[in-house]
Amino acid sequence: MELQVLVAAVNEEVNNLAEKMHLETEAVIVNQCDHFGYQEYLHAGKRIQCFNTAERGVGRSRNQALMRADKELCLFSDEDIAFYPGYGEVIKKAFEKNQDADIITFNFKVDPSRRTYYNQAERRIRWYNYGRYPTYAVAARTKALHKANVSFSLLFGGGAKYSNGEDSLFLHDCLKKGLHLYAAVDEIGREVYRESTWFKGYNKKFFVDRGVLYYHLYGRLAKAFSLRFLLTHGFIYGFAHRFIQRGEMLKEMSLREAYKLMKQGIREGKNRH
Repeated sequence: MELQVLVAAVNEEVNNLAEKMHLETEAVIVNQCDHFGYQEYLHAGKRIQCFNTAERGVGRSRNQALMRADKELCLFSDEDIAFYPGYGEVIKKAFEKNQDADIITFNFKVDPSRRTYYNQAERRIRWYNYGRYPTYAVAARTKALHKANVSFSLLFGGGAKYSNGEDSLFLHDCLKKGLHLYAAVDEIGREVYRESTWFKGYNKKFFVDRGVLYYHLYGRLAKAFSLRFLLTHGFIYGFAHRFIQRGEMLKEMSLREAYKLMKQGIREGKNRH
């Protein structure tokens, strides 16, 4: 099995990106910049295809890369990922071990403040636990994605109207199409810290956008999941010492205000349908 890394980049020097990311496999790089163009080169004996585009939106970049993927396996990535030696073999072995897996998520070393998951055990990914994975964690059988005709939303993510969530929506659609998703415990790279292109704090836009996303993910259950999200991530619990206090998310506004904004987003998402 051959692996291809599908990279969504912004304003990068693509000639240096393969070295910067420690790529050992083929790659398709879609780089958002101020012009259109194509070039390719060899890195570590592997073909690196680079598509420069003046179009905006991370979902658009990922779709362009996926459309051009032609190897048996693909791995989504961002320009701020540095891979560990042998990552390709680790991914191939995971798919050989799980013959019915269409998608497998892997671990990456990230700053604790940005971590949304870490796979502690191999398991099946279901409806109740798919929403925690960033796109760069996702490897897949390319033919399975093409056959299911899944793609990334152009409404969500960096450069789109709503600030994030294209990763959760993508996995949501994969589950809906009947694809089999698994989690692996292998750590295959690290995230090189950079300032977020979309996160500007827990402000009004953050909560409204999250509400729109939750409508698309959960439909009639969006309000319940919104409240669960705020209670889970908005407070710090210390049951051993019997304290509950606001976390970073709710430092600038109350739970009631944040929930009201998320419900506003839910209504906005519903009206778009």
